Amino acid sequence: MTATGAVPPPPPWTPDEFVARLREEGVRRYHDQHPFHQAMHAGTLTRADLQAWTLNRYYYQTRIPIKDAIIVSKSDDPAFRRVWIRRIHDHDGDAPGTGGLALWLRLAEAVGLDAGEVASLREVLPGVRFACDAYVALVRDSPLCVAVASSLTEMFAPDLMSARIASWEKHYPWVGAEALGYFKSRVPRARRDGEEALAFVVAHAATRALQEACVAALVRKTEILWHLLDCVAASSSSPAPAAASGAAGGRAP
Repeated sequence: MTATGAVPPPPPWTPDEFVARLREEGVRRYHDQHPFHQAMHAGTLTRADLQAWTLNRYYYQTRIPIKDAIIVSKSDDPAFRRVWIRRIHDHDGDAPGTGGLALWLRLAEAVGLDAGEVASLREVLPGVRFACDAYVALVRDSPLCVAVASSLTEMFAPDLMSARIASWEKHYPWVGAEALGYFKSRVPRARRDGEEALAFVVAHAATRALQEACVAALVRKTEILWHLLDCVAASSSSPAPAAASGAAGGRAP
């Protein structure tokens, strides 16, 4: 206690302790463990399941440049803005038909969807819309460091993307390898983005309270991603627990 009787705040974690806490929570909660993803990687999803996931996940993809624009608007540092704005270009492209969103629409066509209908967002499940909008709200309502921390799921994305590429090429060859361009492009970019965001958060979260808020933001982001899959799985024609356990399912032709 201090001379006034107040309990002093706990000291901040060391950088190594802070990174370990972030990685522990991310690994434990990341949506690669969701039964729907496990079923996807086991090859037991149907064509309709892949279409539902692709259509609904596109809504999340459209929120990414929006939340990144909010993050850019929170910073007074031109150097930070120059680095972070690259993420918007990665998704929106530098011209029509380029960037991650365009690549995702090509994936949508490859799984048998109409790209225009997917882009219209009319068929997005309400729960998916709610979860993705909650991510934008989290970024909007958080200080810069915490907003950046919410993106730290990128640290775990490269391994998931690599597993997804391998599983789609093995189990869903009818999609076509050329349609997996978004996944392939995100492996190095997500690794780069995750490292940059982690370095920023570690450098700027100077108090235990801010560090804990950053961990909480990462946890919240994992919950949002998990809920998105819950919604898609609930609409799925394949029982996720059976598919995840390796039981025979209605694999797409």
